[in-house]
Order: sequence, then structure tokens, then C-alpha cells
Amino acid sequence: MVSGALLFQSLILGILLGGLYALLAAGLTLYFGIMRVVMLAHSAFIILSAYLAWRFATLTGLDPLLSLVVTVPLFFLIGFAIQRWLLSRLRPATMTMMSVLLTIAIALIIEGLLGMAFTGTQRRINLPYGSSSVNLFGAAIPVVQIVSFALAALSLAALYLLLKKTRFGRALRATIQHKEAAQLVGIDTAKVSGYGFGLGLATAAVGGAALSLQATIYPSLHWHWIGPLMAIIVVGGLGSIPGAALAALLLGIMRVMLEIPMGPTWAQTIFYLALFLTLMVRPQGFFGGRLAQRF
Repeated sequence: MVSGALLFQSLILGILLGGLYALLAAGLTLYFGIMRVVMLAHSAFIILSAYLAWRFATLTGLDPLLSLVVTVPLFFLIGFAIQRWLLSRLRPATMTMMSVLLTIAIALIIEGLLGMAFTGTQRRINLPYGSSSVNLFGAAIPVVQIVSFALAALSLAALYLLLKKTRFGRALRATIQHKEAAQLVGIDTAKVSGYGFGLGLATAAVGGAALSLQATIYPSLHWHWIGPLMAIIVVGGLGSIPGAALAALLLGIMRVMLEIPMGPTWAQTIFYLALFLTLMVRPQGFFGGRLAQRF
């Protein structure tokens, strides 16, 4: 018999996990919205950021989140360079298929470089608050998950304000909604797309640092994440950041709830079941359409 306290704790942990999923998936859906690119290297960059956070914490003894001062602008520049000098050179007719092959190659290069630099040994950051927890109405909530969720919420709020309240955000949304029309009103869509792609990769830097707080990392870990993240953006509606956030919260809660009767391995299958169901019933996603247009 499952107790009410266990269900409440699972609900809170599911919300916290969903917040992290939302941040990790935000960049992935941004790429698709800008260029219709399936960026399979996104999760590899997340793991690269986690490694940089781990290395920073190991060398300096400081909190790994401080590594974001370097990794966020670095990843932004890398994303801008990938879009301007690699992806934009692909022909539009074969963009989606060729971008899959190109980004898989980038993911394999990152995995190989991480293996060469740090070997395949699993790494984990020893934080002073790593084993601490907060008691909330009888539920023990790990502090690292609260910190990760807070970082994800702040990042998504900053991304939302950037896209809604700034001139660049309006130009980016116009480029996403109708590229040709945006060009007619004087928007340099090539440059805006590059900045948007860099912004997407900057979210990977933040997500990787958040992930490093609570996960054991190894070079091939990105293959474990890309499936759930792809499922989230498909269920949320490709190109819709609010849709991805809602889908991430929903699937995060369902996954943690299913861990009670099924265990963590089988609970992971909820992402693939949701993906198959979405493709069969509503291929445009459950939270896309008008919600994506408003954003």
C-alpha cells in the first residue's frame, strides 16, 4: 500500500525533475523553431557543460554553478558558429536529414574528446550540501534538486522575458513564425538565427551545470538523455517553448510516480510511450498550435 506521504514526495520530486527537463529541452525546441534543425548534439553539449562544471569544482573547490560565468558565453559563441558556418550551408531541401547526420557527428566528436580527456570513469561532484534535504510536510526534498529547479526556473523566466520583451526577441519570434515576412520588414534573419542558435546552446550550458549537481556523469551519458528530450519537444509541439515546458513538467511527474510501482528503468519508458501516442494521435504535439503562435 502506497502511503500519502510517499505520493506527495513523488509529486514534488516530479515537479522538480520536470523543471530540469524543461530547461534541457528548451534549447532543443528553439533550434527546431529557428531552422527546422533536429539538433541531436544538444544532449552531448549538456554533458560537456556538466564535465566543465565538475572540472571547475575539482580544480578550484568553488561551487560548480560559478562555471556558468565562462560556459554560457562560450556555448553561445559555439552555437552561433555552428549555425553560421555549418548548418546554414546545408541546402533547405535536405536540411532536416543532413542536420541529423551532422549533429550526430558533433555528438560523437564531443563524446570521443571527453573520453580522451577524462576516460570513461564515472564522475560526481562532492558538494557540501549534496546529501542535505528539506522537510516539506513530511516529504524529504534533496537540496540539490531544489537548487537545480530554481536555476531552471530562473533561466526559463529570463529566456521568456528575452523573447517577449526585447527587440531581439521580437525579431527571433518573427523569424520563427515566418522567415520570409521577417525579411520583408528588414530583419536580418541570418544573423538573428545565429544568435538564436547560440541562445539555444547557452541553455545547454546552464542545463549541464544543473545536471552536474545531482547526476553521475560519463562521456556516453548524452545517449540516455536525447530520447526523453526528443519525446518532450514532440509531445509539447515542435518549436513551442511553452509546450515543451508543460510537457516536461507532465512527463517528469509521471516518470517519478511510475518509479513507485515499476522502478526507475521501466518508468523511463513513459517518454517513449508518450512519443508514440503523440505521433499516432496528434503529430503536431498536444501543446503546440495557438500556444506556440502566442509565444
